[in-house]
Amino acid sequence: MIITLITAALLAVIGAYCVVVKKNLLKKLIGLGIFTNFIHLMFISMGYLEGGIAPIITPENLLSFPVRAVDPIPQALVLTSIVVQLSVTALALSVTILAYRHFKTLDTDKMNELSG
Repeated sequence: MIITLITAALLAVIGAYCVVVKKNLLKKLIGLGIFTNFIHLMFISMGYLEGGIAPIITPENLLSFPVRAVDPIPQALVLTSIVVQLSVTALALSVTILAYRHFKTLDTDKMNELSG
């Protein structure tokens, strides 16, 4: 569990660094994807239960189901978030392509200078 939290913290730092510090739009998008994966990892780790079972009631696990069943909500939220992340990334890449065609650069500082 501690390795998961360390990995999540590392992903958060790398993602935030890329989004805040980097000037290239593609690098910012990659950082945003890394930060989103941090959020996914945190959701999945919150739903983890040591010795947990699938949230399906069967005659064999009827008595132990309330204690050992894993919460399926974080998994569903992560699946939904992955679909949203894919859509946002596709839209952001489209806008990045249009910005490159207009400004002939992906550097955000140069884009600010060119806009006046």
